[in-house]
Amino acid sequence: MAVTESVQPETKPTHPGYFCIVRQGTPEQYCSKLIAERDYPKGSIIAELKGLTPGPKRYSSVQVSKDKHIELNSDLVFMNHSCDPSTHMDTDGMAVRALKDIKTGDELTFFYPSTEWDMAQPFDCWCGASQCVKQVTGAKHLSTETLNNFVIVEHIKELLAERDQAQA
Repeated sequence: MAVTESVQPETKPTHPGYFCIVRQGTPEQYCSKLIAERDYPKGSIIAELKGLTPGPKRYSSVQVSKDKHIELNSDLVFMNHSCDPSTHMDTDGMAVRALKDIKTGDELTFFYPSTEWDMAQPFDCWCGASQCVKQVTGAKHLSTETLNNFVIVEHIKELLAERDQAQA
């Protein structure tokens, strides 16, 4: 089957002019990504996290505290994982922030264990980054030393401290 690519959303975009979904793949192996529709300087807010629905831990949720998850209710749900992320899902400040300068057309990604303690659906990572964790299972399953290479949210820092203290 031929690979198809479409930037035409199936539904109305949630953040027009900020980012868009690119759908690509084959009917057998569908994938998508979120692409910047404008430049973002390092440190800037890409999107505020508003209008979110609390819910159970799922593959589509984001952990916002030690025991709470939310659904993004927006195109942000299409943001992929990377071990060399372009953004930070800042659930402490309730915003997505640029970790580096992002240019129009760049993919928006974040490091899933930066917010997730134990993933609902772990997966193998093939990002190829020098600091790739290989398996994305959640911060619980990574060493503190590894996680110190990434920007992580406060509830993950607290859970790490509790884990490390219990193991001492």
